[in-house]
Amino acid sequence: MSEFTRELDRREFLKLLLGLGVALAGGEWVRRNFVAHDDPAGEAAHSEVSPGGPYWAMVIDLQTCIGCERCAYACQATNDTASGHLWNIILRDEKTFDKPVYLPRPCMHCEHAPCVEVCPVNATYHREDGLVAMDYDRCIGCRYCMVACPYGVRVFNWEKNEDPNPQVPTWGVTEVTRRPRGVVEKCTFCAHRLDAAKERGLTPGYDPAATPACCVICPTEARRFGDLRDPNSPASRAIRGRQAIVLRSELGTNPRVFYLLPL
Repeated sequence: MSEFTRELDRREFLKLLLGLGVALAGGEWVRRNFVAHDDPAGEAAHSEVSPGGPYWAMVIDLQTCIGCERCAYACQATNDTASGHLWNIILRDEKTFDKPVYLPRPCMHCEHAPCVEVCPVNATYHREDGLVAMDYDRCIGCRYCMVACPYGVRVFNWEKNEDPNPQVPTWGVTEVTRRPRGVVEKCTFCAHRLDAAKERGLTPGYDPAATPACCVICPTEARRFGDLRDPNSPASRAIRGRQAIVLRSELGTNPRVFYLLPL
């Protein structure tokens, strides 16, 4: 089995995906929480972490994901991660539904992020747009954030990565600096692309250069990204009318990654 895909048994998969998730009426949930249709000013609804501006989210369709692993390849190429230190992996289940189901797992970028709460030096923090980020200069390598994360999305750099990136140039080019030895790292939603979008006149979710690499490369458009406060964004349109869940919802972390259940 590829290093990018991990197989779960039925009990593990149901616990992660269904047993501890909450089924949501996708379109209604977005309408109720983000789009204030009755507001004459047309303002988006309030979010605790980012009370203004965009609410970035990723929507992953389990019906159309084929487990090709291209999202993981592109992530490794773009973010220059070491082999085995993956920011994006694929969980596979072959027994719960009528067909094999693949569940890509990036960072959830939680509104109420346990990793942020436990960091003793504020190396893990919320950006102004609400995404969970890392300050590698501040990180002391205590790994409290890894223990606190209920999704297992973080990796620790035990060694300095001096190996060539196996996914470059086939699946992309490196766009960020490698992290040093002794720090924790994770998926950023390709925040460097989001930061450059405004000055380049690009819109995340629409323009490939301003959208997370995993979403851009997906051959079946199973991954969509965008601003949930914009009812016409790719993320908002994807979730509309579909049954969606978030992982480990009973923890109250409010993830920004939504999964659309197989039809």
